[in-house]
Amino acid sequence: MHEDAQVNRHSDADASRAAYEDADGVGAKGGGPVGSVTVGLDVSQWKYLSAESSDPQMHAILSVEANGTRSGGGAGPTLAQVLVLDCSNSMGYPQEKLRAAHRAAVAALRMLPDGTPFAVVQGTRSADMIYPTATTMVRADPRQRAAAEAAVHRLVAGGGTCFGSWLDLARRLLARADAPIGHVLLLTDGRNQHDGAMPLADVLDDCAGRFVCDAWGIGDGWDAGELLRITSRLHGQASAVREAAELPREYERLMRRLLVKSIPEVVVSVTPMQGVEVRYLKQVFPTRVDLDPVGAGTGPEGTLRFVTRAWGDEARRYHLCLAADPAGRPREEDLQLAVVSVDVPGGDGVDVTPHLPCLVHWTDDVALSEHSDVHVDHFELHREVADAVRAATDAHRDGRRDLAERHLGRAVRLARDIGSGEPLDWLEPLVDIDDAEEGRVRLRPGVAAVDFEIALIGSARSTYTPAPADSAISVDEVRDAVPAPVPVSCPNCRKHTDATGNFCTSCSAALRGRP
Repeated sequence: MHEDAQVNRHSDADASRAAYEDADGVGAKGGGPVGSVTVGLDVSQWKYLSAESSDPQMHAILSVEANGTRSGGGAGPTLAQVLVLDCSNSMGYPQEKLRAAHRAAVAALRMLPDGTPFAVVQGTRSADMIYPTATTMVRADPRQRAAAEAAVHRLVAGGGTCFGSWLDLARRLLARADAPIGHVLLLTDGRNQHDGAMPLADVLDDCAGRFVCDAWGIGDGWDAGELLRITSRLHGQASAVREAAELPREYERLMRRLLVKSIPEVVVSVTPMQGVEVRYLKQVFPTRVDLDPVGAGTGPEGTLRFVTRAWGDEARRYHLCLAADPAGRPREEDLQLAVVSVDVPGGDGVDVTPHLPCLVHWTDDVALSEHSDVHVDHFELHREVADAVRAATDAHRDGRRDLAERHLGRAVRLARDIGSGEPLDWLEPLVDIDDAEEGRVRLRPGVAAVDFEIALIGSARSTYTPAPADSAISVDEVRDAVPAPVPVSCPNCRKHTDATGNFCTSCSAALRGRP
């Protein structure tokens, strides 16, 4: 029965690979995007800021969308793939974990198009080549795939865990590969217990910008924080399976998404005006990814370039934060804070959206300055949910179930405010929800530590927000939504005055509790 299952799965993978290789896309036949490829840019922001703020910050959401990336062919493979399998002692208990890792790696190998450079690495306290045996990569074909499968099935568990050594070997392998997109698929069931052998922080510095890494947790001993640390720095996604048997199918799904990516890089550039500071640009959809500027000063003066990696037909969103000083600036008119643009290095013929402005409108109108952009608010809610889940996880580790329950109640309330069922889906295994609106929850009796780790992974993902046209609001609507101030009685002259002011409008006496 095991052999029949393997034959059926092999046939499915062959069909998927054949469909990919025969498509008018890229991959083994495409070294980059060719044809009618577009990369669009949109800016969503609420431009009104208080001219009296001590630290005014403009927040905007940049939407970048690529289309048409599967429309042509090129000269060589787009992808180079390194599979990293945790073979530490814990992978052998229970044995089903290691068997699932074997099956998942084989499923991924069978989907690699002919000509794709690949390698398989065994991860313990060190990193060792499984296939090929030399420290190099080979190109996929029927013979190489079959030999790699046989090598994977011979893997046994034994040793420790050092993520730094695993990623360092992957980096050295991919540096020699002739492919625009390097990808590492890392699987682990444990924690980075031997970090001292090769510190992960140093290795991530060396690997950043060189390849994309997706990391998977299996079993119940892995640490979500460690996986998210890796994937956020290396522009990938962290995921996990509750049941080991789910892993092969999840690997197949990941490979299908990966194999249609054909744009190695999209660069988002931000050029601030004089006196404006770029606080950060970070990816907030589909997952949170830290972005560091590169090449500062190589373009127009002050331009910061943020490189994003491995694009197919997809949309991503980024949170831009700018700081500016209103002193001496005109009020009640639109001013330009920065210019944003996108570019595809080496993407001749790619149609990109022209640069767009990011504006500010300094105002004394409190109703306007206290409003904010709906998209910024949406992703801020996601961040707050993640913070609440992280706090609940820490409390549960410390044995403080009541505190964990309170944090999860807040997470549920915030998730409900997001307006999407997805965040609630990965919170429900942790709590019984009595009242989502009020955040009243009860920690499930049988909840385990790994359930919190899976929730942490889920909280790093976000949901898409409505198109700007669907959520636009006018200045008049904002003003109309703000109720008129309730008058209060002045303690000095007893006349009614504006409750929002510091002084009485009649006698200028200071109001109670005001300077």
